[in-house]
Amino acid sequence: MYLITDRALFADVPSLESAVEEALKGGAKAIQLREKDIPLRQLLAIAYRLRRLTSDYYAALYINDRVDVAIAVGADGAHLGRNSVPASAAKKASRGRLLAGVSTHSLAEAVDAEKDGADFLTFGPVYSTPSKLRYGPPVGINALREVCSRVAIPVFAIGGITPERTAEVRSAGARGVAVISAILGAKDREKTTERFLGYLE
Repeated sequence: MYLITDRALFADVPSLESAVEEALKGGAKAIQLREKDIPLRQLLAIAYRLRRLTSDYYAALYINDRVDVAIAVGADGAHLGRNSVPASAAKKASRGRLLAGVSTHSLAEAVDAEKDGADFLTFGPVYSTPSKLRYGPPVGINALREVCSRVAIPVFAIGGITPERTAEVRSAGARGVAVISAILGAKDREKTTERFLGYLE
């Protein structure tokens, strides 16, 4: 399970970090810091704190877009979008130390990302979700199944994912799920994370 941050769900940064820690207590093993609209110094400060936090729980940390921040804080990888540097460039810049995840929304994007050296993909939105409206209508489970059958690297389904939907995306070939509000917006984030992991197992 791949947890992606969104501080718009909270009143302040400490609340975001507390929410992430609750998910880590529940067993989350991969966190993506995805805060696109804050100044670099503030992003760097949050990244350092999340690096310490994820290390305490033996979890991986990925930084959205900012390869320089990922390198600076000793993150495990960078997660890249369609307007980011290519996966191959991110890995070259880090001398191969960073893993590269890539967000994809079509089969063509998924195939291109794999060819460019991506280590894993997120693909979606599989289901309807407010956080992914700008990417258009849901791609659906059949598109996810096709992508998973056409690429050799792990694919994480994203968009409208709930614990109950994990079985369907896993049966379509997804290695796991990427979630935002389903956990960060939950009343009990620790138990919700445990519930996701229970369904995934």
